[in-house]
Amino acid sequence: MEVLVYLVPLALMLGLVGLIGFLWSLRNGQFDDLDGAAWRAIADDEPAQDSSSD
Repeated sequence: MEVLVYLVPLALMLGLVGLIGFLWSLRNGQFDDLDGAAWRAIADDEPAQDSSSD
């Protein structure tokens, strides 16, 4: 039971670090364009090349 003296504050500090990281990412615009990255991943940058050689 003595280990809870260390684990409870450690868990609270890790939760606080996660919350601070999330709030920081919101302020810096990490979640502004959620659809843009998805469309850029599947978009064709160049037309397909014909690789058949006669």
